[in-house]
Amino acid sequence: MVRWLIVVFLALVLISGLMPLLRRLGLGRLPGDFEFRLFGRQWSIPLASTVLLSFLLSLAVKWL
Repeated sequence: MVRWLIVVFLALVLISGLMPLLRRLGLGRLPGDFEFRLFGRQWSIPLASTVLLSFLLSLAVKWL
């Protein structure tokens, strides 16, 4: 269980870093993606985008 938490955390960090590029592609604006302002900084938690990307990657790995 701890391993999955680490994987999800790393995926969220990676997607958050790539958010400007992903926004141009339309990701980051899905209904399950959260965005809020706290302490004068814009925070985003792209949960739906993470699930969608992991699903697509798992399909690609199974296909290969």
